Amino acid sequence: MAIYTDQTNRKIELSSKPLRIISTVPSQTELLYDLGLEAQVVGITAYCVHPSHWLKEKTVIGGTKNLKLDLIRELKPDLIIGNKEENIKEQIEALESEFPVWLSDIVTVDDALDMISEIGKITETEELANSINAAISEERLKLKGISQNRSVAYFIWNEPMMVAGQDTFINKMLEEVGLNNAFAHRDERYPQITEDDLKEATPDLIILSSEPYSFTTKHLHNFGQQFPNAKVKLMDGEMFSWYGSRMVKAFPYIGKNLGK
Repeated sequence: MAIYTDQTNRKIELSSKPLRIISTVPSQTELLYDLGLEAQVVGITAYCVHPSHWLKEKTVIGGTKNLKLDLIRELKPDLIIGNKEENIKEQIEALESEFPVWLSDIVTVDDALDMISEIGKITETEELANSINAAISEERLKLKGISQNRSVAYFIWNEPMMVAGQDTFINKMLEEVGLNNAFAHRDERYPQITEDDLKEATPDLIILSSEPYSFTTKHLHNFGQQFPNAKVKLMDGEMFSWYGSRMVKAFPYIGKNLGK
């Protein structure tokens, strides 16, 4: 019997290597694929779009915040991998009374590296997990401070306008490359702001993310007209918010698009 402690300090017991895994978070689903666990993963969410073919081949067990518990029970998982922020507490509590549930709790890049390492241990794919972490760390080191002394407003939603604030993985990714979040001083993790707030903040850079709200070139044009003193960029939100193996691609992408 092996005992593992997740990132919320909960302990789970596994009698053997998990062979029926359910992932309730898209970025961690992609990690499981990159760890070569195609045969072991039996259930994913409707938002687990990488790899795309899994949506046809695996059982879709709802969304991250509306898991279909009866469907999960039918799959008889021997491990469920979720996330404290992405999943609903009450649903996780219901599941953990019946199945081993390992939860990540990620704010920093180091948290993400720890998650990758721990999932590698649990699934007996440590060598691949270590290789992924080494690749991330190498790309991460290349970009340290590349955008130093520039302020940024990172938009996740429109109408109402919402930005990434403090204690978010997005904020930490911005810090990694030397960007200063113009709204990191706000108490909320995802503050709602007004046009006046944005004008007062005077960011050097405005990032319009592709998720969870799908900003388009129309928004890019409108923001550019409203805030002519800022550089406005439409960017792939997965590269800032997915905290799994996608980070291998994320750092080069950020460097290419935000480097001086």
